[in-house]
Amino acid sequence: MENMDLPLEISCASVQTMRTAADDFLLLDCREQTEYELVHLDGSHLLPMSEIQERLNELAPYQSKSIIVYCHLGGRSLQVTQWLRHQGFTQAQSMAGGIDAWSIEIDSSLPRY
Repeated sequence: MENMDLPLEISCASVQTMRTAADDFLLLDCREQTEYELVHLDGSHLLPMSEIQERLNELAPYQSKSIIVYCHLGGRSLQVTQWLRHQGFTQAQSMAGGIDAWSIEIDSSLPRY
C-alpha cells in the first residue's frame, strides 16, 4: 500500500535536519561505484540503481523505516523511490536535487561534477 501522505521528494535541508537529529533512517546512494568514490554523503549506503532489483533483500530491515534515496541530480533517485514504494517501502523518499544540490545548499566542500 503506497503512502499517499508522504511526498515522493524531500529537500536537502530536511535531510540535514534528520541527520542532525540522528533520526533512524537509511541514506541510500543509488549512483554507480565510480560516482560514489568521487563524492558521497557520510554514512550513506551504496546500492546502485543498476543492481537494486537483485539486491533488494539488503533493504529488508528498512521495510517500514524511512529511506532517503539520492543520486547526482535527483532523477535516478526519484525513479528508485517510486520503484521502492511499489515494493512496499512506503517511507522511501528521494532527496530533491541530489548530491549536487546538497553541495550547493548544505556543504560547499563537496566537489560538484
